[in-house]
Amino acid sequence: MSIYFLGINGIIGSGAFLLPQTIYKDMNLMSVFVTICAALTVSMVTLCYADLSSRFTGSGAAWLYSYHAFGRFTGYELGIYTWFLGCCTYAAEIVALLTILKTLSPVFSNHAVHYGIAIGIIVLFTIINLFGRTIVKLVDNLSSAAKMITILIFIIIGAFFIHKMNFTPVIPKAATLGVGPYFKHFGAAFSVVFYMFTGFSFIPIAAKQMNNPEKNIPKVLISVMITVTILYALMMLVAIGTLGSKMVNYSTPIAVAFQKAVGDWGYVLVIAGMLISVIGVAFAGSFNTPSLIASLANEHAMLPKWIGKKNKHDAAWVAILLSAIITMILITQSYLFLVSCIVLASFIQYVPSILAVIKFKHTNEFPNNGFKLPFSYVIPALALIISCYMVTNFTWKTILVGVVVGVLAAVAYFFIEKDEKVEEKHQKYLSKMRNK
Repeated sequence: MSIYFLGINGIIGSGAFLLPQTIYKDMNLMSVFVTICAALTVSMVTLCYADLSSRFTGSGAAWLYSYHAFGRFTGYELGIYTWFLGCCTYAAEIVALLTILKTLSPVFSNHAVHYGIAIGIIVLFTIINLFGRTIVKLVDNLSSAAKMITILIFIIIGAFFIHKMNFTPVIPKAATLGVGPYFKHFGAAFSVVFYMFTGFSFIPIAAKQMNNPEKNIPKVLISVMITVTILYALMMLVAIGTLGSKMVNYSTPIAVAFQKAVGDWGYVLVIAGMLISVIGVAFAGSFNTPSLIASLANEHAMLPKWIGKKNKHDAAWVAILLSAIITMILITQSYLFLVSCIVLASFIQYVPSILAVIKFKHTNEFPNNGFKLPFSYVIPALALIISCYMVTNFTWKTILVGVVVGVLAAVAYFFIEKDEKVEEKHQKYLSKMRNK
């Protein structure tokens, strides 16, 4: 259950509360359809991750799978990108938190207050993480439960205040002018919804710290995706049914929708839920992101060993501090820019992971334990095609950031001292698995 709540916290965050306005602006009532389409798409990738997580018990997720499938350099690059993704997610949630606070009081628009609170939150989470996973598990479970209760209250009560007239127009007039305009609007909304599901890839990152990960993680990945898809679709439906076309006027549409339905207490309740939700995802990121970079250093010595050093609470303190510093730098960027960077980094880790599934199915390396992807190569092939579609929605600025991160990581790779004993041990392990 703790892994399940970690997954819920990792996915449902600021996007669920702040982005319905953007999605509705592009697709109106069809936003619900776009949400389901994005969920089906991401679910195919999720099933690939479920298959891979049943093959490995080590921490690292995407980088670990690529390392075993395509070698050291590919795994290293994926590890850096996934770490960058984690830092961007962590920073985006903190920026979202401050965006919510700005709607409550203008004092939060002051730069000193803005960055003071952001840095204070990062410092607080860093201190908590330094005391190990026991405290992390407790905070994560509490925030996940509070978040789901808030969402369920909104859906159940809000459903009684839906007005059918708000379900028109079904689609924006600009999107009805031809196939090109339709897919332009659909693609814009799809990219935003896609972001709202990207957190699933962080569930296997700390696998080594979980009980029976090869059997539990696949179950959690599937159950979390089903849960989140249902909640997102219903939230969007209730919000549209309550606000209609007025959704585009509000930066916090879910909170305003509940306020319109039940009064001011509804607004306060949802805002409180939003704050808990955003803090929960940021907190999950503060835990998962350092675990990833520590696994790069500890499991296969892809980074200097000192990065993976742990304290007496079994917390990778150097990795925790490094992740906090990078996040502090990223909080200077806008929320939407960070979202675009997250989608790009997600795409970069999805493609090699999907290809790894195809390779392992073909070579029969690293047998499954507890879950096996059905329909042979059908799901990986579809996941690969749809993931590549995401390339059409990236801006040049986002692609440039991705290129810079990849190039800097590649340059650093050749200056990192390789641990020959670790590599030799890994090669023996690979040979043993191939013989099986």
